[in-house]
Amino acid sequence: MAFIKGISYYLPERVITNEELLQEFPEWSVDKVAAKVGVNSRHLAAADETAGDMAEKAARKLFEEYSIDPKTIDFVMLCTQSSDYFLPSTACILQNRLGIPTSAGAFDYNLGCSGCVYGMAMAKSFVDSGLAKNVLVLTAETYQKYLHPSDKSNRSIFGDGAAACLISTEGIAEIGQCVLGTDGSGAEHLTVKTGAARCKQATGSVVVDEDGHERYDDYLYMNGSAIFNFTLDAVPAMMKQILEKNQMEKDDVDYYVFHQANKFMLNTIRKVCVLPKDKFYVNLEETGNTVSSTVMIGLKQNLDAGKITPGMKVMVTGFGVGLSWGGTILIF
Repeated sequence: MAFIKGISYYLPERVITNEELLQEFPEWSVDKVAAKVGVNSRHLAAADETAGDMAEKAARKLFEEYSIDPKTIDFVMLCTQSSDYFLPSTACILQNRLGIPTSAGAFDYNLGCSGCVYGMAMAKSFVDSGLAKNVLVLTAETYQKYLHPSDKSNRSIFGDGAAACLISTEGIAEIGQCVLGTDGSGAEHLTVKTGAARCKQATGSVVVDEDGHERYDDYLYMNGSAIFNFTLDAVPAMMKQILEKNQMEKDDVDYYVFHQANKFMLNTIRKVCVLPKDKFYVNLEETGNTVSSTVMIGLKQNLDAGKITPGMKVMVTGFGVGLSWGGTILIF
């Protein structure tokens, strides 16, 4: 069996409030942003602060909070789409910076909003198979650096941040059976088109999509309506599979911590899936959508607030860029 032993997270020092953001977009109102996406402020990585830097800070907080000796870690995995370099893997650099033994394995994996659950699933398989005993799973993203200055929608939603958890042979929460899925036919709906091998040079191209949003080749593009429709198709089916795979009924679940995409999407999911409001976590007010880190941030906040306590069964899910999704049950 594999367990989460501890969770910590890091948020950059720079905070931008709705009031500051809307100075650039006077046609919007503070109330409109707060009501639609549920975000009042978000953290931005400094110009010289990378995903690797943030992941290191989250890991060091984890070590301090849970008295973890980095020399006991035998695998490191980092989920990021904002890697420090094309190569080498940022996880390899973190192995050295964090004082983790050279006998440890390390790699990055390129996933977004489903990445936390994918990491839990991989770490669980490593522990269950005996490949590793203490797996450090890191998530870190600097999406704000991918956004065009005029992209008011995504600039209001996304925030930068990082999270860290140790998955081990014992701990505070057993990881149940995981459900993972992928639909690459929707890859174009959330993408940065240029900069990598397929299209290395910036094009400067911009077109207007069906929702009236500008699509820049050289910056992050999200087709909001397509992602929304995908989520409403994928999440209810995934929930059913998670329950079946873990031999549970919906009433057996004590709490739900889903990827914090935006307030409107989460409330719609809750209503479509007929989930009790008091069992369903929604909190993007001070962080925004931190991509792969939202689930771990949510778990940590609920643990610290005493809303998740020993004996509870918590469903966690992630869904988004890829398109990809994943979920599991955590038994505290």
